[in-house]
Amino acid sequence: MRYFIDLAYLGTAYHGWQIQPEAVSVQQVLQEALSKILQQNIEVVGAGRTDAGVHAKQMYAHFDADLNCDEKTLQFKLNSFLPKDISIRQLFKVQSQAHARFDACSRSYEYHIVNFKDPFKIDLAYYLLKQPDIEKMNHAAAMLKDYTNFKCFSKSRTDVKTYNCNITAAFWEQSKDELIFHITADRFLRNMVRAIVGTLLDIGLGKNSVEFLKEILKSEDRSMAGTSVPAHGLYLTRIEYPKTALFDGL
Repeated sequence: MRYFIDLAYLGTAYHGWQIQPEAVSVQQVLQEALSKILQQNIEVVGAGRTDAGVHAKQMYAHFDADLNCDEKTLQFKLNSFLPKDISIRQLFKVQSQAHARFDACSRSYEYHIVNFKDPFKIDLAYYLLKQPDIEKMNHAAAMLKDYTNFKCFSKSRTDVKTYNCNITAAFWEQSKDELIFHITADRFLRNMVRAIVGTLLDIGLGKNSVEFLKEILKSEDRSMAGTSVPAHGLYLTRIEYPKTALFDGL
């Protein structure tokens, strides 16, 4: 049977989601926990990848197994076994062809910024000394929805076949003591969100004009865009799937 896992994790201690040689990843820790509890060789497939230090308020993954207990019991065992920075929020059965990665229709991220030194958010938000112009950054962010090719925000060494993404939402909000950037798209390129945030901050801090963003996007040149902001302020917040019987319960 195939099962979906809805999980959350603090990415500080991990080298991203995906299994890598000589580095601890969330996928590796989850896979090893499932294999040990179920006493089977379990392979976990995630809905996407997060880079080293990036957090996830919601990540989906699937695995195939013959359970020796019900889903609620397995969820309890996993949460007891896993380290404190990984939490299983839900575990449920799906149809055999359901795929955590390929069936996802949108992903949403947030980037968190604080303007003062907060010891309680040292690994959870980017400390930025200056206050950027939110109005300018929102004007520029809205322009992103008019484009589809985002090669200028992608890491140069990547194996993707296309740089096209459909961005459906991109905006900044001031929430209490944090400045938060929200973005939703059908897919994201490696390093894309952090590069977008860095580019928008350059506009908000007066280093570039709002109109210059058009030149960056048309260039398809990573060196034209801003510096990528640190990973610890980035959160994967939501993954959505089509509302069909295939994903009953999502």
